[in-house]
Amino acid sequence: MHRSILTFFLLLIPFTSIAQMCSLQYVDTKTDASFRGLSVAGNAVWVTGSKGCVGRSINGGSDWTFLQVPGYEKCDFRTIYALDANNAVIANAGSPAYILRTSDGGANWQLVYKNTDSAAFIDGADFWNDRCGIMHGDPINGRPLLLYTRNGGRTWKERWKWNSPKMNEGEASFAASGTSIRCLMNWTVVIATGGKTSKLLLSRNRGRRWRTIPTPMLGGANSTGIYSFMPWHSVWHWLIAGGDYKHDTVQTANFFYSPNKGKKWLAPEQTTRGYRECIAAISDHAKRDRVRAMFAVGPTGIDISTDGGINWKPLSDEKGFHVIKPSSDHNGMFLAGSNGKLAIMKTSP
Repeated sequence: MHRSILTFFLLLIPFTSIAQMCSLQYVDTKTDASFRGLSVAGNAVWVTGSKGCVGRSINGGSDWTFLQVPGYEKCDFRTIYALDANNAVIANAGSPAYILRTSDGGANWQLVYKNTDSAAFIDGADFWNDRCGIMHGDPINGRPLLLYTRNGGRTWKERWKWNSPKMNEGEASFAASGTSIRCLMNWTVVIATGGKTSKLLLSRNRGRRWRTIPTPMLGGANSTGIYSFMPWHSVWHWLIAGGDYKHDTVQTANFFYSPNKGKKWLAPEQTTRGYRECIAAISDHAKRDRVRAMFAVGPTGIDISTDGGINWKPLSDEKGFHVIKPSSDHNGMFLAGSNGKLAIMKTSP
């Protein structure tokens, strides 16, 4: 399955126990589909993308199987949430909007939701536990599409429209990596937006009430905004990444971090090398709330931070990755992107 191995330079990390060599191992997917959906559940790793393509590994990425969902070969499945090796939900970007679910590892898929509104466009999903989850999409009549499940994705329902937050004209979310939504503890959920307005939408009661958190992220055009949101360190510290995908090398207002859940935003001393679509972290093995390293991926390369996002350094000029997620043991990262690109980054101490 593996067609090549690219070894990165040695990283000198401030904590001597974390100094490591990162290596990128590619997977031969035998497809040119563009992957933007990526979900890890224990040893199970799922990827989804264009042309109705779904990939799955049940042994931590050592072996893979790929398929096209019958009847949905033209769909771009940018959203996936895997509950385990057999159960997963996927959703396409575009109208009609479909949510499909499998309970047998992708052998069969059941249509569990359909929206034929011309504005329907699903951007991402996350779950609080193995039963309760939320999926969000671009605004319809000025309010985001919000769908909820209480049975592991077997059924999805919209809450009353007036419970959804209002969005400004030209404001939406991005389905670039599926990380513009995060479910946190105590039924909290955060949704990142972009376009002419870049902000965070916060609910502490599973979407019954919402408030807005402004951000200094680049905005003003339909290609600008927050593409990825990540909490860490007991969810007090928040990070947002994005920029302008039409000007992906511009390093202005494309990354910020907050030490107090969005009350104050700080720019890094050294930012990422332009527009980034996804951020993810590997945690300390003993203390999972202590981050060992953070990674940011985008069309122009991969960057790394070992000080909580204050300073970013180039890790690789490898182009075309859209999404990155940590392995369940936090010994590595999975990356997926355009033209069937799928890789495993080993970060052994």
